[in-house]
Amino acid sequence: MSELFRLSAFEAVAQLRKRELTPSDLVEAAIARIAAVDGAVNALPIRCFERAREQAAKLSAVPPSSQHARFLHGLPIAVKDYNDVGGVRTTYGSPIFADNVAACSDATVRRLEHMGAIPVAKSNVPEWAGGHTFNPVFGITCNPWDTRRSAGGSSGGSAAALACGEIWLATGNDLGGSLRTPASFNGVVGLRPGPGLVPRGSRMQAFDSLWVEGPMARSVRDVALMLDAGAGHEPEDPFSFDRAGTSFVAALEQSGLPARVAFSPDLGIVPMAHEIAAVSERGALRLRDLGADITGDIPDFCGALAGFQTLRAVLLGTMMGPLLAQHRERIAPEIVGNIERGLTITPQQVFQAERERWQLYHRMMRFFDHHDLLICPAASIAPFPVEQRYVEEIDGQPCETYIDWFAITFALTMTSCPVLSLPCGFTAQGLPVGIQLVGKPRGEAALLRAAHRLEEILGIATQLPIDPRTAAQESTCQ
Repeated sequence: MSELFRLSAFEAVAQLRKRELTPSDLVEAAIARIAAVDGAVNALPIRCFERAREQAAKLSAVPPSSQHARFLHGLPIAVKDYNDVGGVRTTYGSPIFADNVAACSDATVRRLEHMGAIPVAKSNVPEWAGGHTFNPVFGITCNPWDTRRSAGGSSGGSAAALACGEIWLATGNDLGGSLRTPASFNGVVGLRPGPGLVPRGSRMQAFDSLWVEGPMARSVRDVALMLDAGAGHEPEDPFSFDRAGTSFVAALEQSGLPARVAFSPDLGIVPMAHEIAAVSERGALRLRDLGADITGDIPDFCGALAGFQTLRAVLLGTMMGPLLAQHRERIAPEIVGNIERGLTITPQQVFQAERERWQLYHRMMRFFDHHDLLICPAASIAPFPVEQRYVEEIDGQPCETYIDWFAITFALTMTSCPVLSLPCGFTAQGLPVGIQLVGKPRGEAALLRAAHRLEEILGIATQLPIDPRTAAQESTCQ
């Protein structure tokens, strides 16, 4: 039982379905692993162990014949601390909400619980938003590949917990790369699905389509398993919808692989560390082993970065303007600046940003007339030292804002296409490097299938989970 954390989510669910394991077995295995390794990474600071034990006991009494085909049968998961779990704290990494307890689970979590998932802990996040997971409530989350390095953000706690085997699946969400960057930094898989596939809770601006919820896991198959359980319609989210057809797990084994793929080291618009570009290109070129033709013919991303910055500011201003008026002194300065920018955006800037997004989408559609995938790095740099608040330069080129260093992800947010972050190699220092695979709108099944086959060739998923590397452990993660 002490080695259950090494099972994949897919294997664990198969054993739960056959009654070879019970939900309680896996809940206790997760609790033991968290106790053993979380002190080194600080990934899961909010624990709901007794709640999980109660859910496990209830699910153990449910006969398999009454369970949906995509049921998770009592598999423990981690939930990001931007999402609500009923009866458990949701802090958003903010001292303003340090003692906030959610009355009920939000739409994202509620659907997973309905499908047999058991939240066992909440994963650490940056204060409100950001690419590096630290906050004044719980401190810094460290990267298990090197605990002196950042786990990325804002789903850094989820990614770190997965990499070191504290949990089998974890929720993430993604506005400008909050799911994809930490997946890359920690050597795990994260999927940013298209808008509406995974329902969002009522805290979100209901008609925004930039922020999406998505699954994170140690392999593509496990991501597909979680997507099967988490996708669907919830009344809280007007964009959500019920998806008919083959399950995402079953789609992995169907025929049809990418015939023509484009790779770009920088999308023609962002700075990129030379080592990251080289490792990413080597990983992408392995698609030739599947018979794919690799080109450099990518869409024009001109205007995408400025447009995203405008629309992100509008979203933060919409959601957080009232909070700023009441609690300015208790909000991180970077977030204050983002909210203030949103409050000063002109109608002309919004018009231009929406035009850029509209035009980019149609350029992507023309691209997919003759390509199956677009691939690029999932981050412009390797995981950086935990003591840095954010990245200030990339290979000597200064960053103008605190989010410039993950522009490679937020450029793709503007396409509305599904994007998967897949580990593809390592730096000379042994730090993970990931690539982004961009698929056609509503093409998550084909995207997962291609990523699954590439993952098999690259062979990195078999290296997880790992024990945190704490040879130079410092007090910053406490």
